[in-house]
Amino acid sequence: MNPLIGIRREDKNPWERRVPLIPTHVGELIQSHGMEIWLQPSPIRAFPDSDFVREGAKLVEDLSPCPLIFAVKEIPLQFFAAGRMYVFFSHTTKGQPLNMPMLKKMVELRCSLIDYEKIVNDDGQRLLFFGKQAGQAGMIDTLWALGQRWHQLGKRTPFSSVEQAYKYQSLVEAKEAIKKIGWRIHQDGLDPELVPLICGFAGYGHVSQGAQDIFGLLPFEDIPPERVENFYQSQEYASNRLYKVVFKEEQMVVPISADQRFELQDYYDYPQKYKSVFETYLPFLTVLVNCIYWTPAYPRFVTKKYLKHLWEKEVSPRLKVIGDISCDIAGSVECTERATDPGQPVYIYDPLEDRIAEGVKGRGVVVMAVDNLPAEISLESSVAFSQAFKPLVPAIAQADFSGDFAQCGLLKPVKRAVILYKGEFTPDYEYMKEYIK
Repeated sequence: MNPLIGIRREDKNPWERRVPLIPTHVGELIQSHGMEIWLQPSPIRAFPDSDFVREGAKLVEDLSPCPLIFAVKEIPLQFFAAGRMYVFFSHTTKGQPLNMPMLKKMVELRCSLIDYEKIVNDDGQRLLFFGKQAGQAGMIDTLWALGQRWHQLGKRTPFSSVEQAYKYQSLVEAKEAIKKIGWRIHQDGLDPELVPLICGFAGYGHVSQGAQDIFGLLPFEDIPPERVENFYQSQEYASNRLYKVVFKEEQMVVPISADQRFELQDYYDYPQKYKSVFETYLPFLTVLVNCIYWTPAYPRFVTKKYLKHLWEKEVSPRLKVIGDISCDIAGSVECTERATDPGQPVYIYDPLEDRIAEGVKGRGVVVMAVDNLPAEISLESSVAFSQAFKPLVPAIAQADFSGDFAQCGLLKPVKRAVILYKGEFTPDYEYMKEYIK
């Protein structure tokens, strides 16, 4: 019997247009591996339904006959059917409260769950991710927010013409628009009151690389973190270029004990032994782009207490925008109080009143915290993800989910990502039982 796979439409919000497999890859799986692929119709998907049908997929509303179902984002409770295997980004492994009812429902129905985020190789490196696309879209939105904030403060800049990422027809179009802005900065320079425009990137992984890909379309100069303060005070900077600082862990934290040296693996293993020194850089940054992985075990890098100190010290500090691409609520950036969406992508945090307000108007720092940034460039995101996912699909489709987990036959990277197996938490995820009590 041919493996039967269902692809669910995405409906988390109006901007979520991604798909885990693009039409040409669906066609290859059908032709080369004898799969039968059913697809829920969608009026907003990055690829029209007709493209999938042309490749041999079947368009159906009801996917309940499918034993294996792929999606991208979280799935509503009413969609689940007993005993099925679901593959999607569940956002449950940290006990995220919003998704615990979904996880509990899957346990009750004895479903199985593979989470893309946990598909890793032997070195623990993720094989499936939207990190680069999140960084690209997040940087575009951050530049948009900067332009809007400065416009509200009465400063006209080339950034006023930046659109949000989802408003461009493609990433190519967005990049061309950013290049034009870069040329204007190169030719005419920025208002002297706004320079130096120093943009700090917290982190250097896939997300940061995507954000730097967009920033790199502008005229810029690199500054090492240890030189930021002296560079700022030297006034040896130009108005027709921007300045980029990339922060690694060794520049962001120091050991609490004076007789201990920084060691990266030690920091990963015992983050409680370290404290943040990142806030010493904040007075010199115009923009902070947060791309770093964070859990509550790690120190915070931007605290409300420090922001209050900064705003008490100065009427208008240089820090104008925090593009929190990582978007951990009250996490490494404490003033990220909630996630946003492309419809209302930013809010302003007032450190003196400890409150947020929609938009870019008022006292404080603008926070961009869109939690599904890759959806803003859905076409490019889907193509990149599908390219990485397609090679894993045949083995997932042909695995035997009728017996014990140990004998299911999944490839090791995928097996590591099985959170639930027939309603039971697998050994690596038994700690999650506490989340649904």
